[in-house]
Amino acid sequence: MFPAAPTPRRALPPAQRAAGTDRTGPTAQPSGAPEGAAEGAAAPAPKSGGRNPFFDNAKYLAIVLVAMGHAWEPLTDGSRAAEAFYMTVYTFHMPAFIIISGYFSRSFDMRKDRLQRLVTGVAVPYILFETAYAFFKRWADDDPGHPISLLDPWFLTWFLVALFIWRLTTPLWQIVRWPIPLAVAIAVLASVSPDIGDDLDLQRVLQFLPFFVLGLALRPEHFKLVQRRAVRIASLPIFAAALVMAYWAAPRMSSAWFYHRDSAQELGTTWWIGAVMTPALFGCSIVMVACFFAWVPTRQTWFTVLGAGTLYGYLLHGFLAKGSRFWGWFDDYAWLHTPLGEIAVTLIAGGIVTALCTPPVRRVFRFAMEPTMAWAFRKDPADTARARVSA
Repeated sequence: MFPAAPTPRRALPPAQRAAGTDRTGPTAQPSGAPEGAAEGAAAPAPKSGGRNPFFDNAKYLAIVLVAMGHAWEPLTDGSRAAEAFYMTVYTFHMPAFIIISGYFSRSFDMRKDRLQRLVTGVAVPYILFETAYAFFKRWADDDPGHPISLLDPWFLTWFLVALFIWRLTTPLWQIVRWPIPLAVAIAVLASVSPDIGDDLDLQRVLQFLPFFVLGLALRPEHFKLVQRRAVRIASLPIFAAALVMAYWAAPRMSSAWFYHRDSAQELGTTWWIGAVMTPALFGCSIVMVACFFAWVPTRQTWFTVLGAGTLYGYLLHGFLAKGSRFWGWFDDYAWLHTPLGEIAVTLIAGGIVTALCTPPVRRVFRFAMEPTMAWAFRKDPADTARARVSA
């Protein structure tokens, strides 16, 4: 007649409570039971204290597509096929990351250990890499006047700003009655508001918001639904149709719509086009994400372990992605714009980002992306008392 009482928090060791609670998407990795979320129904149940392979597999495959998309960008001007692949992948790779981030943020609250992880796992990497990218552009692009501004994210760091803001608003989305329609309405209003400006990349924060809120609303059984054989089969003609549609749209539509960083007016159209395109693209992205998740392996694979390093691959490959433009590699080597060159670029991008997700790279750069920073936070008096008792 009465609900079972929750397991008392004090029954868990302090280190276990603090470990792996909030970090998802390119910025983080789900642990065995992140934020109290049950993952087992979405994929085979992880081993005791282990990770769910489905989500690590999804994150790795998505980060590979991110790197490939960045490698295709310089090829899109001269290749309609490259533009079609580029637009298709941009429909779902970041939405997939953001949905997973929202899913693992369902239990986020203002508890001390979770706020600490938000600071060390999102805010600190943002500060370090925003600064590092600024110095890199000064040197590699011969642009000594490029500003160092934490208010204007450059290139990849916008996602860290967005995740920080989204996660802080999680408790609000969990108390409103219709969170997803409200988030879509906010995204529509942003897309028709050119005066928002570039500070903190708020256009992207607001226009990508519905995907995060959708992730908050998902449950393990929803991931199980897209793993059905019927969905896998249906995804094949859907992907094919998306490629055909993208090939048709390539000379007629700007791929900037998929970046969600500008208002409709800034993209050279009228406000009502933005009001229509925003929900339409949201719907298309959801369908493509579902098709993508349908083909993500639910078992352990050779690349499952790499899913824990997607933050590293995401942030580190940006130096090569931008450096290739600054140093004119795509201009100096004309063969890269041939079909064989495009295939080579795709494989090289996938290989590089895979290497950047490996454990040795993670060990080298952990100080910047997963710092503990115990010195920066006040100690929990309850944990200190428990430590004395156990001693």
